[in-house]
Amino acid sequence: MQDTDALSKTEAAYWLLRRDILNTRLRPGASLRLSMLRDTYGVGWTPLREALSRLEAEKLVTAVSNRGFAVAPVSRAELEDLTRARMIVELPLFMESIEKGGPDWESAVVTAHYRLSRCKIVLGSPSDEMADEWDEKHNAFHAALVSAATSNWLQRFRSTIADQLRRHHRFLGLAPTQRGAAGLSIGYEEAAAALQDAMAIEHHTALMDAALDRDIERARALMTEHIGYTLQVYIRSEDKDG
Repeated sequence: MQDTDALSKTEAAYWLLRRDILNTRLRPGASLRLSMLRDTYGVGWTPLREALSRLEAEKLVTAVSNRGFAVAPVSRAELEDLTRARMIVELPLFMESIEKGGPDWESAVVTAHYRLSRCKIVLGSPSDEMADEWDEKHNAFHAALVSAATSNWLQRFRSTIADQLRRHHRFLGLAPTQRGAAGLSIGYEEAAAALQDAMAIEHHTALMDAALDRDIERARALMTEHIGYTLQVYIRSEDKDG
């Protein structure tokens, strides 16, 4: 019989580490020394090792030969792969939701859009709380857009991809010295300006309007553009940095 107290400690360690990896409080590429994690989170060795193994299976942590664990890095190649995966998974869910969604779906989309519109964020110097709130409301809006689709597996894949992309979004919003410490140096001014455009409520409003108007072609075009934003931000700022 398993020790429920040990299980709860492992679960707590898993969710704490996962939260801080997704929000880039633990930077991409950062070493995850067990002694440091124990002091930071107040969790013992065994729960930490088990939590890190779970996170490795989710590709949020990598095992480093003879050196323990590290936060999974971010890269252009990884972002290109995630963008392709999101196109394959999220577009069909969105199209199906537009075709099948009823009044409850419409209400969910409008409510999620309103909540997102109330979030204010200053790129480059957001508080953790401000950035966390925007991430939560932004993910809720996209989840609402596809919520009338019926495939549980595709919904699960979409959620997994969204978590991985969240790290890239937060990474691009970091200040230059913080990004450099994480192993990448890309043009901050260019990234900030492009990210501001990508996060603007106007594009999200256009997505909502196309969905509620049942305009399949416009909705497809807008979502395709929207999904590509993060990669384009990365490419433009990377090219600028040279």
